[in-house]
Amino acid sequence: MEEIDPDSIDNAIKAISEPRRRAILKLVAHQELPAGRIAEHFEVTRPAISQHLQVLKEAGLVIERREGTKRLYRARHEGLAPLRQFLDEMWAESLDFARRIAEGERGLSDHRAEAG
Repeated sequence: MEEIDPDSIDNAIKAISEPRRRAILKLVAHQELPAGRIAEHFEVTRPAISQHLQVLKEAGLVIERREGTKRLYRARHEGLAPLRQFLDEMWAESLDFARRIAEGERGLSDHRAEAG
């Protein structure tokens, strides 16, 4: 398995830790939208949305494409790959740890039954 870049994980976590950025990411997950259309979904200023988009771009989670004077945004799904890999590894390790505990407890109770 490929080594995970800790900085890309940290940047992704920081970017999606803000609820509006998560909502923006959902909006552009399956469609490309201009910043103005994205801003229509929120009760904040367009400059605030632009700042959120910039954070998502810097974290590698959103791609910006220019079409004339428009800036169009869409999710960059591969940007979440390091975070997903990190979480998958943690999940697998947690399941393995839980399995070892369960097997240990079962071995302990089996041993008690034999001793009794």
